[in-house]
Amino acid sequence: MTATHPKFQRVLVAIDDTPCSIKAILYAKEITKLLKTSIALVTVVPPATPASYGADPLLGQQPIIIPEVTEIQEKSAQDFLERMSREFTEAGEVFTFNKVGSVKQEILSVAHEWAADLIIMGSNGRTGFDHFISGSVSEGVIRKAACPVLVIPGKCE
Repeated sequence: MTATHPKFQRVLVAIDDTPCSIKAILYAKEITKLLKTSIALVTVVPPATPASYGADPLLGQQPIIIPEVTEIQEKSAQDFLERMSREFTEAGEVFTFNKVGSVKQEILSVAHEWAADLIIMGSNGRTGFDHFISGSVSEGVIRKAACPVLVIPGKCE
């Protein structure tokens, strides 16, 4: 039986503006330099949650969603994506995806639709109760991804 080495042609990097993501970007840049891959950067803005400012459930007042908050977050995420995409000067091609929704689901969706060969992402390193409450996006992606996932450890400082 002959062993074949996987060729990473399409690398998806899940990012946000945290130190862990910046470290993941550094790894992705090195992989791009070595393998001359195409890169896709994805960032996900969680959907806005209703604000309860001034809403009184006893009076039948419903919480409100302020669409401007989501718009501001999306614009900020898009600006960040564009800044980071310019750093991949040695990539074959650079794609960006700015999504709104469940972080894990959107990363998996983009990986599938873009046919990623590898996903790179940072881990915030939460443990214990924080991990229980928030779950782990990287853990969820690892469990459901159809391709390898490189997780950069949470000790990012």
